[in-house]
Amino acid sequence: MTIKPLQDRILVKRLESEQKSAGGIIIPDTAKEKPTYGTIVEVGPGLRSDKGDLIPMSVKKGDQVLFAKWSGTEVKVDGEDLLIMKESDVLGIVQ
Repeated sequence: MTIKPLQDRILVKRLESEQKSAGGIIIPDTAKEKPTYGTIVEVGPGLRSDKGDLIPMSVKKGDQVLFAKWSGTEVKVDGEDLLIMKESDVLGIVQ
């Protein structure tokens, strides 16, 4: 199964956070916060303006992005946890 986002939505795969703290303590899965950065898997075509012109997306497939903590809707595709969110939920591109 594949998902193609509509309008200005993107499909993001979260990147896993570190397993250890800076002091070397191993952090269990239950205590870890969900990461707020990930890789874009799919991108919609863009948003339409009031005049009907297509406004292209600022991000592209493969970009690593930072997004708001509670943004997006979690979906499961082929056993993989992904997020679908609007482009406006992206705070920046990680370079």
